[in-house]
Amino acid sequence: MDILPKFEPNTFDAVITDPPYASGSTTMKGRMQDTAKKYTSVKVNNILPNFEGDQQDQLSWILWSAVWMGMCKDALKQGGVFAFFIDWRQVPAMSIAIQMAGLTHRGTVVWDKRNSRPQKGRFKQQCEFIMWGSKGKLDTNRPVSILPGIYSYSNVQGKKRLHQTQKPISLMSDISKICVPNGIILDPFAGSGSTIEACVNDGYRAIGIEKTKPYYDLAKYRLEENIPDIYLH
Repeated sequence: MDILPKFEPNTFDAVITDPPYASGSTTMKGRMQDTAKKYTSVKVNNILPNFEGDQQDQLSWILWSAVWMGMCKDALKQGGVFAFFIDWRQVPAMSIAIQMAGLTHRGTVVWDKRNSRPQKGRFKQQCEFIMWGSKGKLDTNRPVSILPGIYSYSNVQGKKRLHQTQKPISLMSDISKICVPNGIILDPFAGSGSTIEACVNDGYRAIGIEKTKPYYDLAKYRLEENIPDIYLH
């Protein structure tokens, strides 16, 4: 909220981000739990830090999302695109927030996580979603190829998991292809830096913002190790 308004209008070609879902439960009590209890299978002595911004009721989350999305809209170029991750509980709420922000919702992509907790008598919750669209009209002549509507990558597991809701680098690389080649991408919820790493490795310029200090420090360390000549503030 402090940094987004400082960007010059019409700066970015895309906003690709994985915001706090404020989900993980159908009850208010469940939503107020630590993120470790909501989003990881390791319930005791979890070494991954909790992240901020996730303990919100649905109405507060919609209003908050509409504000940061509106700030992203201002920073997006006309015809720029966005891709926001979300889970099944918050799909309707995110759709409302996107409309409130004045962005155009153009579709929903499925991420098949492959591995998920089985529950007898129920369908597995093995998918998350990416709601995408544009700021205004989307030029059909953009130099972007036809992209799939479903991606299948296993969730990050074990010691490779550096964030409680970490997304696979390969998935983020695929999603970033919605941006025009050599474009500049914004991730206002950078987490452990997976999106920034994927985008830069694919030839994009990228700017990330992360509020939770342990994850900011981790992202800074990882990016400095993996990407030569990166500038980190």
